[in-house]
Amino acid sequence: ISRVSSAFLGTPYQADTLIGGPDTPESLVVNFNGVDCFTLADYVEALTRSHDQKSFLHNLTEVRYTGGNVDYLSRRHFFSDWFTTTPRNARDVTPDISPDYATADKQLNRKPDGGEYIPGLGIHSRKINYIPGKAISQQVLDQMRNGDYVGVYSPLEGLDVSHVGIVVRHDGQVWFRNASSLAANRKVVDSPFLEYMRAKPGIVVLRAE
Repeated sequence: ISRVSSAFLGTPYQADTLIGGPDTPESLVVNFNGVDCFTLADYVEALTRSHDQKSFLHNLTEVRYTGGNVDYLSRRHFFSDWFTTTPRNARDVTPDISPDYATADKQLNRKPDGGEYIPGLGIHSRKINYIPGKAISQQVLDQMRNGDYVGVYSPLEGLDVSHVGIVVRHDGQVWFRNASSLAANRKVVDSPFLEYMRAKPGIVVLRAE
């Protein structure tokens, strides 16, 4: 995962590359010229499992969609869909990473006004484990593995995470490899993990199956 994702370093940040919506048929999109934090994770996980183009397209379908069903409402819109829907992409190792983890009861897809972020998807009750930002220590970093997927926990009731990236280790440090929308970056970069996460609400850690 670390090696495959390194090929995306410097790739421009681009949102809304996927085709599909409430009124638009879903298409399986492959765009290596521009990625957001979630499509980067999709491509890296699918590529890691693949040995040629055909197997990549099959694996991308399995990674991005519940049941491999290319449909807008089957798309894994939430990071926690990676471990709660099938075929499972990863498992939640957050409680194994730190004894200081917390659990939040979420109503995923519910907007503060009661509407839905993804129209037609419905509201999903889900428990989300996360490690609070202030509890992220060197001991936590030591428990994380190269290639773990990390989401930045969102305190909003209807969201699980606000951003996603990959844990990588090089030059004696732990980094957060992510498709950054920040004006200073607008591309896939490696950010020092502790420095990046210290002021964030927390992290959710997944490990590929």
